[in-house]
Amino acid sequence: MTREEAGRLPQELARVGASHGITDLACKLRFYDDWAPEYDKDVAALKYRAPCLAVDCLSRALPGPPQDALILDVACGTGLVAVELQARGFLQVQGVDGSPEMLKQAQARGLYHHLSLCTLGQEPLPSSKGTFDAVIMVGALSEGQVPCSAVPELLRVTKPGGLICLTTRSNPSNLPYKEALEAVLDSLEQAGAWERLVAQPVEHWELATSEQETGLGTCANDGFISGIIYLYRKQGRTQGKGGRPSVVAPVDH
Repeated sequence: MTREEAGRLPQELARVGASHGITDLACKLRFYDDWAPEYDKDVAALKYRAPCLAVDCLSRALPGPPQDALILDVACGTGLVAVELQARGFLQVQGVDGSPEMLKQAQARGLYHHLSLCTLGQEPLPSSKGTFDAVIMVGALSEGQVPCSAVPELLRVTKPGGLICLTTRSNPSNLPYKEALEAVLDSLEQAGAWERLVAQPVEHWELATSEQETGLGTCANDGFISGIIYLYRKQGRTQGKGGRPSVVAPVDH
């Protein structure tokens, strides 16, 4: 880390930590509007790995040529997921987000075929039923962002047999939300709406912004908080033999 980066880090920790602590959606969206110009630099300094890891997980499971897959990036922010998708050959990407300023940053990347302003949880996604081969949402499933009750809307716009990739933090401060989320995910699976392909714990998700985020002191896990990636297949077409894939081992590097 350079001297300049070290000097910036306390400011970046403060901004990311503040975003984690806002539980009111309207307040969080205003925060993201103000944060948009600095967002990419801040999360890079915190070694935020979720976009790369989630896209890796999704790309391994998507059949066929990547350039043929139509993908929706929900809560796309500045477009970090689209960067990872393009690097793996996925070129048909649409995005939605609730922050106009974040969408401006995403638009400037030139990687999305279409971008829409949409606050998931307060309004439906602006797409027809069964539109996308895959839907991905990275970093927005936490208190004060996308409510757990909005998850079925992701299923609605996914094609039968399509994939849905989700992430959330699993550090102590986000555990109540994670538990509520997993109850929704499990209930949808029990109802036959989708099947789980992957639940991938990740130890080194991003640097903790405080000792309170880790619950054990930042030295307990090299200063990182943990997260998890979920991958589901929407039911609706016959699956191959072999049954439900097993849960993969934690990623710790």
